[in-house]
Parts: sequence; structure tokens; C-alpha cells
Amino acid sequence: MFAVVTGGNRGIGLAIVKRLVASGYKCLVAARSETDEIKSLAQEGKAEFLSCDISDKTSRETLKKRLKQEEKIDLLVNCAGVAPKIRKDMLEISEEDFDYVLNINQKGTFFVSQIAANIMKNQHSGRIVFISSLSSYTASVERAEYCISKASISMFTKLFAARLAEYGISVFEVSPGIIETDMTKCVKGKYDALIDGGLTPIKRMGQPDDVATAVEAAASGKLDFCTGTVINADGGFSVRRL
Repeated sequence: MFAVVTGGNRGIGLAIVKRLVASGYKCLVAARSETDEIKSLAQEGKAEFLSCDISDKTSRETLKKRLKQEEKIDLLVNCAGVAPKIRKDMLEISEEDFDYVLNINQKGTFFVSQIAANIMKNQHSGRIVFISSLSSYTASVERAEYCISKASISMFTKLFAARLAEYGISVFEVSPGIIETDMTKCVKGKYDALIDGGLTPIKRMGQPDDVATAVEAAASGKLDFCTGTVINADGGFSVRRL
């Protein structure tokens, strides 16, 4: 089985690659830089690295050419994404701040998915997983551009699920909660305090492998009739309580 994982070189993406490899997939890791762990997996013949900035059209064309060399693409996991370089009040963010996040998280993700969808459409099979965030429905006024980008991902799930169902292609959204990664390192103390105070029923930050487990479930084939479904890997954050 062959999987493509964007942003699979570190954090949540790397955990997903490791879990898929353990499940029998060979993974093409499309990311901007190759890490030692990906190099190690490549040396074992379990993964392949492709230098790819999904916000760049030329990079996406290179990815497209590489994917067309495969006999079959079983899975695309859209994990590539960035947070704002600096958290700013939404009334202060610049157009450059906005474009930096949206060009990767929104535009890049859409067109990578379009590439994979057209290949899967011709083979009448495949699965697509979008990694969104609780920020797709939770307002953070100091990360407005990030919230907007993740809200787009939620709609991508619905759109691609509706468009591709007739071709036997299932589409899922995995929505992480507060996950302990490099992206959240700078605010770990804040999140720890909020969780201790009852923000989530499960009183710990999530780990990348918690998200990878959800992706593995979506990739297993056991949920295919649930196309368009959101899987919340969030420690219960999305549960409304009184």
C-alpha cells in the first residue's frame, strides 16, 4: 500500500508516517526538509522523501509527476501546516502574515488534494484524510489566520467527500485538540493550566500518536461508509458540558 503524507517530517506528521509504516504502508513524505528519522525510514525502504513546499506551484507539479509514477495511490494525508510566525491581535495582522499561513494551510492543501483526487478518480479507489484542528470552530483572536485556514480544511472534507463518493473514494477529517508539539511549545504552560482547570475531560495534552491512531482508523477501510466524518482527537474538548 502506498501513502502520501504532506508535512510528514516532524511532529504529528512524523507520528502518522510511523503509524502507517507499522500498518504496512510505504510512505512518500512530502515536506520542506528531511529529518534524520525520515532518512532512517528511507534507508529501511519504508519511506521516501520528496522536497516539496505545497504553497509553491512548481513544487506541487513535481509532486504530481512523482505520484503519476505510482501504479496506485491508496491514501493521502494532508498534514502540512504552519502556525503564525508571531501571534498578533486580528486587528493588527498584515497581509503578509495572512498569506504565509493561508498559502500553505489552505491553498496548498486544496491543490495537493486536487492532484491526488484526480489520480484516485481514475483508479476508482483511495482515501483522503485532512488534518484540521479545534481551531476550525474555536475562535482565537490572536491566531485569526490560522483559524480561518483550519475552517477551510473542514469544508474541504465535505467538498471532496461529496465529489468523490461515486468513485469509491472516502474522505475524512481528523481534528486534533491541544497536542504537545513544537507548535504548542511556546504556550504549553498556558494549556497545562487550562487543562488542569477542566478545559478537557481527559486531563492531559494530546500526543502526536493520539492523532496518528485516528488517522490509522480512517485509513483502515473500516470507516469507509462514514465518508465526510470528523474524528475528534481532542481529549473531549468538543464535548459541551454544563
